[in-house]
Amino acid sequence: MNTNQASACARALISARGLSKSFHGVRALEDVQFDLRPGEVHVLMGENGAGKSTMMKILTGIYQRDAGEILLDGTPVDFNSPRQAQAAGISIVHQELNLMNHLTAAQNIFIGREPRRGWLLDENKLNAQTAALFERIKLALDPRTVVGTLTVARQQMIEIAKALSHEARVLIMDEPTAALNREEVEDLFRVIRELREQGVGIVYISHKMDELARIADRVTVMRDGRHVATVTMGETSIDQLIAMMVGRELGQMTREPVPQTAGEVVLEVQGLARRGVLRDVSFQLRRGEILGFAGLMGAGRTEVARAVFGADPIDAGSIRVHGREMTIRSPEQAVAAGIGYLSEDRKHFGLATGLDVKDNILLASLARFRKPLGFVDEARGRQVAQELVQQLAIKTPGLEQLARFLSGGNQQKVVIAKWLLRDCDILFFDEPTRGIDVGAKAEIYKLLKALAAQGKAIVMISSELPEVLLLSHRVIVMCEGRITGELPGSAATQENIMQLATATTTTATAPLTAAA
Repeated sequence: MNTNQASACARALISARGLSKSFHGVRALEDVQFDLRPGEVHVLMGENGAGKSTMMKILTGIYQRDAGEILLDGTPVDFNSPRQAQAAGISIVHQELNLMNHLTAAQNIFIGREPRRGWLLDENKLNAQTAALFERIKLALDPRTVVGTLTVARQQMIEIAKALSHEARVLIMDEPTAALNREEVEDLFRVIRELREQGVGIVYISHKMDELARIADRVTVMRDGRHVATVTMGETSIDQLIAMMVGRELGQMTREPVPQTAGEVVLEVQGLARRGVLRDVSFQLRRGEILGFAGLMGAGRTEVARAVFGADPIDAGSIRVHGREMTIRSPEQAVAAGIGYLSEDRKHFGLATGLDVKDNILLASLARFRKPLGFVDEARGRQVAQELVQQLAIKTPGLEQLARFLSGGNQQKVVIAKWLLRDCDILFFDEPTRGIDVGAKAEIYKLLKALAAQGKAIVMISSELPEVLLLSHRVIVMCEGRITGELPGSAATQENIMQLATATTTTATAPLTAAA
């Protein structure tokens, strides 16, 4: 931070004192303190359910506090709606982007505030104003580009430009790199540095430890709805931050050894193809192993999982389950064959967010709880759901809690509980820890290991290479819709995975069989 920024940091741009908030009798925040200075990146960390999102929603007018006060430039303020917060210069870029894909970038940014000439929309002025915003963040993009044609990273830049169009002085970014590749992360960090130099205060919510030293000026840690500490990043180690977050020792996770006795092949995929998406994908999965799929965004990893699960059609290829060739054209057929799929987008494809915890857990296994005349055995269903809640340590006020009110980590555990109850032999975990804090990650890692030890066959798709290296018995690498290599877990490194992930031709380093 330069001298001008240091002097600007002498007073808070926005601060919260004694914030408290409860939902249905459950305390989400209790006496929380927080402040943001002009021209700083203040990282907010904590396990899922720590209260980070609740506090940000209070600062942006989505929720109203039960107690405490908010000061803007030292003056008490009350925001009863997001519109009021935006008018005061406070904007948020949510992890789930809020854009209309059929509109242009300019139309998305100024929706409802379009410049006009009389009754007519002034397209030239609209595009010129958008171009000026893009210039501010050094984004080379035509304002007339339809948003639905853009990558997630470019859409995120549009959200940032939209926030700046409201003359934002406070910009809150919730897990902004969750769906970005390395190059896109670098581009985002460049924009953040530009905004910091312009005096914008940035609240950066993240679970990714490797980002902190590169982007954070200060870090505030929360736990169980309380403020734990606010520290200067340059004076604090990652281990200290983790200890503050979880309040307990996580223990060292060791790299997964290759199983000494590989089980029989339970899933065999041969020549899987879909025009423009997948090209001649073949692999085997054995009982009791974790098979990691690595690659850059757009490599085709999720598309493989969706094709095997029957969620997307294929043009060619065969799928064998327990040696028997199967025709799988729908998720229902996949589930009947003993295949479960935990989607990377749990809110859209993994959960019924409007249903409660119990119903979500039972959803894939309702036939087992059906009584005569089609009624569901509620008592037995509640008992089984409660057992799974306890087994997976799902934090919820009760089985009747709606899934949408759970933290990200606990939502993920509910999806896992659903497939555990279904007792699938083959499980696809697509980005199992995306948006999940370090403590919940450790719990899910242990669960994946335990499932493999029980004989489950697991395919784990992850964009986090340390995660792939930690858990995988074997690693399959994809690029541009095809498999470019397979590595035994013991031989895999970040370097050789990235070499294969950027290859344009098939250069497999090992036969496509289980590593011994």
